[in-house]
Amino acid sequence: MKKVFILALIVVTATSLAMAAAAAPDQSTDILGAHNAYGRGCVSCHAPHSGPAGNGAASSKASIGNLALWGQDLTPLYGQSLAFGDYGAYTVTLPSSYTSPYDATTGIMMCLSCHDGNMTSVSMMKGQTVETLPIVGGNAPTLLGTDGVSGATSSNYLNDHPVGPNATVGCNGFNPAYYEFDWDCTINTSTAGAFTSITPGTNMTQFEANYGFTVELYDNGAGKPMVTCMSCHDQHSQTAYHGTIGGVAGNYKTMFFVKGYYNPSTGSNSVSQFCRQCHGGEANEQHGVMSVPTT
Repeated sequence: MKKVFILALIVVTATSLAMAAAAAPDQSTDILGAHNAYGRGCVSCHAPHSGPAGNGAASSKASIGNLALWGQDLTPLYGQSLAFGDYGAYTVTLPSSYTSPYDATTGIMMCLSCHDGNMTSVSMMKGQTVETLPIVGGNAPTLLGTDGVSGATSSNYLNDHPVGPNATVGCNGFNPAYYEFDWDCTINTSTAGAFTSITPGTNMTQFEANYGFTVELYDNGAGKPMVTCMSCHDQHSQTAYHGTIGGVAGNYKTMFFVKGYYNPSTGSNSVSQFCRQCHGGEANEQHGVMSVPTT
């Protein structure tokens, strides 16, 4: 009994120390980061008056700006079909209008109005991250349609993470098509365009205790949770995540506008932990390893 108590104490102490090591945000940097847009700030996306015209962009669609005061021109993107991931297995057809605040694909289109670079203007963007890639160095491309890949066409979205109605997250156990496991969970009933809630099973509950659950999933219109740009990214905070990790609430360091504790420094597993929220088959807990904390 004494040995069991000592072992439990060691596990609890190691977990506490690991959590204490989670990095705090940079205290000298505005959390809006790159979306300060060289001093333009909020108005680079949200024009307080007149939509795109308020930002000097002409548009043939008078409705742009009527939702979220959007100040970028969406016209070139209306009705476009973009093939994401796995040689186009996840095609997204963007809306042909700008009328529904509940259409999750409209959110994708809004992000692309700056981050496409193929059909849309790059505006004031330089096309690469302000942040240097940890460990390997250099900067990553920030334009999806023209990302500088050697031999790629000007409209290559195949090397970008899938989003949209076909990029769904499951609770199906083993998936033989991909030789991986989904989480042990239950998808709750929701309505098209709304957030989808998931009831976690034993393994997923333990994962949430170790890392949390920060992604936001939308109903794809067929009762399945789908991934959008804003599932993974908080466009308003580049450097800081306010939330709970391992049961400890606080402000934690993040990078690349990732919506969660994401600190890809040497030895940190926070990057893998973030991805495992959807990719449960690669999580420790799905393989019976329950006590690895987020470091």
